[in-house]
Formats: sequence, C-alpha cells, structure tokens
Amino acid sequence: MSGFGALAQAYDGFIVDLWGVVHDGFAPYPGVLDCLARLKAAGKRVVFLSNAPRRPHGIIKMLASMGVTPDLHDGVMSSGEAVHLGLRDRTEEFATLGKRLYHLGPPRDRDVFDTLEYQQAADPAVADFVLNTGPDDDLGPHNPDLYRPALEACLKANLPMICANPDLEVMKGGERIICAGYLAQLYEADGGRVIQRGKPDAAIYQPTLAMLGTAPSRTLAVGDSLRTDISGAQAAGIDSCWVLSGIHALHPEQAPAEAAASGLNPAAILPGFAW
Repeated sequence: MSGFGALAQAYDGFIVDLWGVVHDGFAPYPGVLDCLARLKAAGKRVVFLSNAPRRPHGIIKMLASMGVTPDLHDGVMSSGEAVHLGLRDRTEEFATLGKRLYHLGPPRDRDVFDTLEYQQAADPAVADFVLNTGPDDDLGPHNPDLYRPALEACLKANLPMICANPDLEVMKGGERIICAGYLAQLYEADGGRVIQRGKPDAAIYQPTLAMLGTAPSRTLAVGDSLRTDISGAQAAGIDSCWVLSGIHALHPEQAPAEAAASGLNPAAILPGFAW
C-alpha cells in the first residue's frame, strides 16, 4: 500500500510506535502530523506504545516539543512505565529483587525508579540488581565494548538485570545507535539473567488496549521493527502495519519476503506513517 488513509477505515484504534514511525529522534517524519490529525478528525483513537526506558509524562513532553501535541493522541504506554510498575508493585520476577540498584544509563531515565523506595548503588559489588536503561551520555551510544567493564562487574556480582528497553538499536537522524536491549543481549550471552518489559512481550499490549478502549479485532499496531513491533502485535493477536521508515532500510518490494522469512504476516506494509 502507498498510504495509510485506506487502511485506517478498517480499524477503530491504533497502537503506534514512536521512534522510527512518528519521529527520528529529532523531528517527525514527513506526513506524520497530517496523518495523526486526519485520524483524530475521523474519530479514531491513537495510543503510542514505545520501548522508551522512561515514563509517559516525559515522553509526552518530548513529543509536544516536536509538534506531536496531546490533542493528536490518546496517551502513551512505555516499557519504562512497565518497569516502573513492576518495581513499585514487586510483581512476578520483581518480587525477589533487593532494594539496592545499580543504574546503567543516563540520568534522564531516573524517573523509572527515583520516586520509589530503592537505593542507588555506586558500585555493582554492593547492589542487588542492575537496572539497564541503555547507553549513557559519557560513553555514548555507538561502541558497546565501552560498556564491557560495567557488564563484567555486574556479572561478577551475580546481579539480575532489569532491561527497560528491549530495542537493540534505533535510527537517530539517519544514524544507527545501540539501545538497552543490545547491552542486555551481551549480558545474557555471557550468562547473566535478564528480565525485560516491553515489545515484543504480548503482556504490554493489555494496558495499552485498556487505554485505547477498542476491541483487539478493530485495532491495528503500527511499527518499524519486525523483531519488536510486528512480532509483538502478532503475539498479542493484533493486526499490524509494518512501516519502512525506521531501522529496516528496505525497498518496499523486498519487504514481504523479509517479513515472511521472520515468520511474520503484517496486514500491510507502507513506506511510512503518512496518509
């Protein structure tokens, strides 16, 4: 398909990824603001579902600074929020965690835990678990080897890792950068235990659908990643639309075979999230 307009008529609600679909880390992609405005004018509901390792209020503020204002959507759910709730309620795997955490990530992601009753440890040796929100501002998002010493220290301390962003990488202004999921993959490959929240786990679609208020059969998920967005929607029993504006730099004619090779069957494939 060449545009989102015809596809939009078949659904009442849309679960839309952010990075790679709505924006590139700096600005919205061409046609996105118009597409969101047309969906709202048609009475459709839109909730953003992001693997961002922070809570929704900060994401909403960041989106508004790009022109994606609150009147264009019906809310945000994030992997950071799912981790926050897990830490707060100490449900499932979070129930056995101690109260001292080592934070691997930038200060802007502290809202995942800074209002909760946890102590931040300066050294993995005195922590109970490591909270991984991704590359920090000092070492940067390009060379994973720079994080080996911290990961090895966490392994030596036998710390379980909470990963607040399952993404391996994203495109930022045309540049490929690593995310928390990449560091978690390295940690797990070396024998570390990793607990993740976010796409492609089907569980995160439950609160997202509750926010959206539409039936799963009348809901479409829109994403740029086969591994997280399209796979997650399929696991949740929701139709999906794969857009090629993000990490998969494919010609549209190549995309169906690429999806099939991954065992995925999106309802539609588009160049981008534009009407």
